[in-house]
This record gives sequence, structure tokens and C-alpha cells, in this order.
Amino acid sequence: MQEFLLIFRSAVAQPTQQFSPEQYQTIAQQWQDWVGSLAAQNKLVSTGKRLGEGKVVRADHSITEGSYAEVKEVLNGYLFLSAADTNEAAELAKGCPVLSVGGNVEVRPVIA
Repeated sequence: MQEFLLIFRSAVAQPTQQFSPEQYQTIAQQWQDWVGSLAAQNKLVSTGKRLGEGKVVRADHSITEGSYAEVKEVLNGYLFLSAADTNEAAELAKGCPVLSVGGNVEVRPVIA
């Protein structure tokens, strides 16, 4: 088994893309169910979500605030999982709820 990093991204939220409390609850339950299913299959290694704005450190040692107006996607969170290969990891990623709201999942192998 190998470890893979799944990175969850979605389009920058527009004011018209706000979810009602009921929609938010439904999406939150979908996330719980999906992550729970990965754990039940012994595929989940760890997970986390973005905690707020960060900083960017550049080669010239300058430090700037994270989010930029020209960015079309935002990082929503990440997950490490265990899978036989990249194909299995990508298949497992197909169940990610971010896909149902127009987001995407990047699947990357990691060296543990």
C-alpha cells in the first residue's frame, strides 16, 4: 500500500453561491459519510481542513498574505489515504462531496 494526498479545491465562492443552513448540513453529512467510509475500509490515514488565510514565502524572502484576487480556486482541505496505486486512490476520490458542488480533487502520491 502507498499513501496519497488528496487536495480538495473549489471555485472561489461568489455571493450568490451561499448555502442555506439545510444545504450546509446536507453537505457536512456527505463529508462525514465519505470520510467514514474510507475509515471503514482502512484507507484513511489522516485528514484536515484549511484553517484560514496563510502567507506565501517567496525566493527573495518576502512574505505576503495568502489569498489573491486572481485565484480562481481555493483550497478547502486535504486528506491522506492508503491505496494500492494512483488508480485506486483516484477511484476513491470520486466519492468526494466537493465534486457535487463543482470542486475538484487532486490526487498525489507521497513518499512516507
